[in-house]
Amino acid sequence: MIQTKAYAAQSPETDLAPWTFERRDVGAHDVQIEILFCGVCHSDLHQIRNEWFPGIFPMVPGHEIVGRITQVGDHVKKFAAGDLAGVGCMVDSCQVCYNCKDGLEQYCVEGNTQTYNNLGRDGVPTYGGYSNTIVVREEFVVSVSDKLDLAAVAPLLCAGITTYSPLKYWGVGKGHKLAVVGLGGLGHMGVKFGVAFGAEVTVLSTSPAKEADAKALGAHHFVVTSDEEQLKAVQGSFDYILDTVAADHNIPLYLSLLKTNGTHILVGAPPKPLEIPAFALIPGRKSVSGSTIGGIAETQEMLDFCAEHNIVSDIELINIQDINQAYERMVKGDVRYRFVIDIASL
Repeated sequence: MIQTKAYAAQSPETDLAPWTFERRDVGAHDVQIEILFCGVCHSDLHQIRNEWFPGIFPMVPGHEIVGRITQVGDHVKKFAAGDLAGVGCMVDSCQVCYNCKDGLEQYCVEGNTQTYNNLGRDGVPTYGGYSNTIVVREEFVVSVSDKLDLAAVAPLLCAGITTYSPLKYWGVGKGHKLAVVGLGGLGHMGVKFGVAFGAEVTVLSTSPAKEADAKALGAHHFVVTSDEEQLKAVQGSFDYILDTVAADHNIPLYLSLLKTNGTHILVGAPPKPLEIPAFALIPGRKSVSGSTIGGIAETQEMLDFCAEHNIVSDIELINIQDINQAYERMVKGDVRYRFVIDIASL
């Protein structure tokens, strides 16, 4: 077994604090990664607080992992010790269902194995990237380019692929008008990808102070949704809305901004059920859809696209000892746009 240092929540009522545990030894098909950086996702906070579903404690969060491979199993073919690599939101799946065979492991019929707060197929709890090392099957490891800032690559493993995947699936690009709701960890990546794909991008925000940041990220337009005149001017304007907000908000308001046949894509996960009147959808043949991360092949495609186009997340690097304060700031929206933990501080 491999002794591992980490930060963990012992219960939903406790802060993250140092904890040690054992990871499995490297098997024939496994890759061991020395974790160098791990992004901080809002879902980390949701899960340690049991806001979505009952958690498995102690819980080590973190699913935006980048580092360097230190050991590979005898049957590993794609990786070698010394390679830069990443691990995202899942570390296993059945690998034989129709979704897995189609490269959609995130939608595994049996359910994929999440990087943390989940039971592996061996029945052992999974522990995430707020730790110094991780052991993962090679099928769920991706290659990371050395062309980009490694710390700023980490959030691509969740925030990046969560926004890249739906934009690619719906074919968002040149000739489309895309609105991005929320300018946080997910939203700022949605803007970068939307612009890179050739769409005309508008940021919809409740905060006028974010306009300069939105434009700096490449957004073509900015609308303050609390301003009735600005909102009226974009009624029926957008082909697609990428909704990245994780708090409760007024979905019908945004549906009114879609064109006929427009699609509202949810990638944020509010804790309460959505309230959508039928007549917010029926008159314009509008759709509300959802999307999670991408499969492993698509995640690799996204990382390669980012390396080619010099796209990374905007980050604030922190020591792991500051994680609880970072959570407090994240709840207040006081981060541009993703905290990333320097695991060397562990």
